[in-house]
Amino acid sequence: MKSFYHHMMSYRGKKPADDAARLADWMFHDHDFPKHSLDYDEISRYLEWNSPFSTALSLFDELWAVYQSRELS
Repeated sequence: MKSFYHHMMSYRGKKPADDAARLADWMFHDHDFPKHSLDYDEISRYLEWNSPFSTALSLFDELWAVYQSRELS
């Protein structure tokens, strides 16, 4: 099973970058991001304290739903 971080790496590199790509790129460059976590609460708390842009938390909720349907089902 992939971590949420590894799932997000599929969003990197889009030109032009949308918000999902911006969040994935930020996760890639943030050395403290919990890259191996499978836990919604851990990642959500991290983003609450370190959110890279104003819509990152709501975007995370949307992307977590996609992650759950693809990776955790």
